[in-house]
Amino acid sequence: MTPTVTEDSGVPVDDFWAIVPAGGSGTRLWPLSRAGHPKFLHDLTGEGHTLLQGTVARVAPLSGERVVVVTGVAHADAVRAQLPHLRAEQVLAEPSPRDSMAAIAWAAAVIEARDPEAIVGSFAADHVIPDGAAFRGCVREAIDVARDGFLVTIGVEPTFPATSFGYIQMGHRLAGHASAARVRQFVEKPDAARAAAYLATGEFRWNAGMFVVRASVLLDLLGQWHPELAAGARELAADPSSLPRVWPRLTRIAIDHAVAEPAADIGRVAVVPGSFTWNDIGDFATLRELLPAADGVAVLGDAGQVVTLDSTGLVAARGGRTVAVVGLTDIIVVDTGDAVLVTSAAQAQEVKGVVDALKATGRTTLI
Repeated sequence: MTPTVTEDSGVPVDDFWAIVPAGGSGTRLWPLSRAGHPKFLHDLTGEGHTLLQGTVARVAPLSGERVVVVTGVAHADAVRAQLPHLRAEQVLAEPSPRDSMAAIAWAAAVIEARDPEAIVGSFAADHVIPDGAAFRGCVREAIDVARDGFLVTIGVEPTFPATSFGYIQMGHRLAGHASAARVRQFVEKPDAARAAAYLATGEFRWNAGMFVVRASVLLDLLGQWHPELAAGARELAADPSSLPRVWPRLTRIAIDHAVAEPAADIGRVAVVPGSFTWNDIGDFATLRELLPAADGVAVLGDAGQVVTLDSTGLVAARGGRTVAVVGLTDIIVVDTGDAVLVTSAAQAQEVKGVVDALKATGRTTLI
């Protein structure tokens, strides 16, 4: 196993800023996650804080108050309410979705304008990482590697041959660092056979979409392949009033495709391997694995509203009603008052099809 940095001194890094993209609607978690109240605004772990709040708390020992959240205009007020310690300029509201690169580039440009030497780390608002100290130890090493001009990603050690995550292939170790290595390539979500082959080599890590880099380096790299996007982000930072004019022109593309993959081809990307538990709660089957189970059933919400007999699975009782499940295996039941979802863990990825069907029939108030 590649050694991993797990120490966390607890001392903030003076030139480090955290960027938290808070977007998406989590359609595979319908009806809990809705377009107007997506999954990052929910407490899905039963720990008393939302996924967004947990993300900001996890990076705070590194960044202190230096956090910028990028979210949709429809969610900006809810984000500010959940993070009241952030100043108004630390919450950037996208007029429309433009995928991850535009959001991260905008935040990086705002930070660069304030501190040209700043190092930024981008961490999605909807991830769950129970071991915050191990996570921060990896980020600290990534910050050191980023000082050498690399775009650095955190590669999560895979625990099974997942087909729902992308992968990072590690190359030669970087001298002078505890565990960092060059990235040979990023690969898209594989089929089961290829995923198993990746794990057998010991060279691959899950791509968790976490990046650490100097703000100026990120924007300059972006400028090599998408100059109009890099220029637009810097224009927004220089003149916030240009947002209505500039934003619709920005290319809609993910950071992996825009920068990470082409930069890896020219040797500018490094990876720090992390052995901490990580999950992005992509569906209810995943959520079930994160929650404690009593008699085979994990309960999200008030356990007093749930009755189960000879059953296994997940029940989320959020509708104020008692939910009873009898004699069913790997069942998923979600009650939100205005909607009830019943499916199996095996079909959890297909829940997004319900949202598509509701859209097609004009029942948009439910999505």
